[in-house]
Amino acid sequence: MASGSPVPFKSREDHRKQAELEEARRAGLAPAEVDEDGNEINPHIPHYMSSAPWYLNAEGPSLKHQRKWKSDPDFTKSWYDRGAKTFHADKYREGACENCGAMTHDKKSCVERPRKLSAKWTGKNISPDEKIETIELDYDGKRDRWNGYDAASYGQVIQMYEARDEARNKHVKEQQLKKLEEKNVNQNNEDGINDDEDNDDSLGVDEAKADESKQMHFAKVEKRMRTTGGGSTGTVRNLRIREDTAKYLLNLDVSSAHYDPKTRSMREDPLPDLDPNEKFYTGDNFNRVSGQALEFEQLTIHAREASEKTGHDVHMQAAPSQAELLYKNFSVEKQKMKSQTKDEIMEKYGNAATDHELLPENFYLAKVRERLSTIELVEF
Repeated sequence: MASGSPVPFKSREDHRKQAELEEARRAGLAPAEVDEDGNEINPHIPHYMSSAPWYLNAEGPSLKHQRKWKSDPDFTKSWYDRGAKTFHADKYREGACENCGAMTHDKKSCVERPRKLSAKWTGKNISPDEKIETIELDYDGKRDRWNGYDAASYGQVIQMYEARDEARNKHVKEQQLKKLEEKNVNQNNEDGINDDEDNDDSLGVDEAKADESKQMHFAKVEKRMRTTGGGSTGTVRNLRIREDTAKYLLNLDVSSAHYDPKTRSMREDPLPDLDPNEKFYTGDNFNRVSGQALEFEQLTIHAREASEKTGHDVHMQAAPSQAELLYKNFSVEKQKMKSQTKDEIMEKYGNAATDHELLPENFYLAKVRERLSTIELVEF
């Protein structure tokens, strides 16, 4: 119940009667309390909310202290009248802008181009006075980022882009028609056809073809897929064809290969005892050590070793093309050295796979003895 302030002294009997009256009002047995404006006060409102503070000096029961009781200034959500003019003088006035002649600003604040002969001396082309407004914005108006924006001004942007697209389509159509005309002229010269009506018909057909070729890309729709890391991408990793069996259904044994649902990966082979020719999935580890994955790993190792051991300024992530070219040259030189070493060994010791006659075993023993005879034994 709302009570006035200062609170008059009440005896115990008065407090008991007041409590009984409030209980009867909550039960609907007594009429509700009325404020100074004639509005009924809900009896179920707690006492700490209905009682007014002492500094308001409330004379009777009221809920005005729960409302917005402070007097607000004339706040508004409107914006300045952009480009509005008030008065247009015919001659220069004392105290006006020396450059343009407007009374609402001085020469230092003038935004017009400085005139060769200012309005103060010529008295001509006097600019009109601007409309000066003082606006007190409210809470929403101060935080409205689109306050004062004219939506009609965006029509100029739309017209600019439409004109650009129209000019581009016109240019593309002219180029396509030019190519088709050249093609028809060459074909007519080869066939010996010089009929004007046929040329007109072919030109009409060519225009239809040009229109079709111009619109053929409008039906192209690229699928965008949402990813877990935010944003969107055109491809999603670790997806399978819907008709194929999922990895975790290949072997339902609890002790079989572990399946990670977060990354959709199964590193081990779920069916290790099955014939390799009969299974289509052998685990993610098999894919990591085969095909282009192995080549990429070798390329990465070579780039790291080249940077650490030989001092080459190469980085796999910063300059992948340079690292790939360096690895390609290294592979060619390595293969060339292997073949050269192989040729030297075959030339020196022969090749058992060919028909060349091998040297006898005594020949090699004689060479070894000759080599040992030249070595001087040093006694320590």
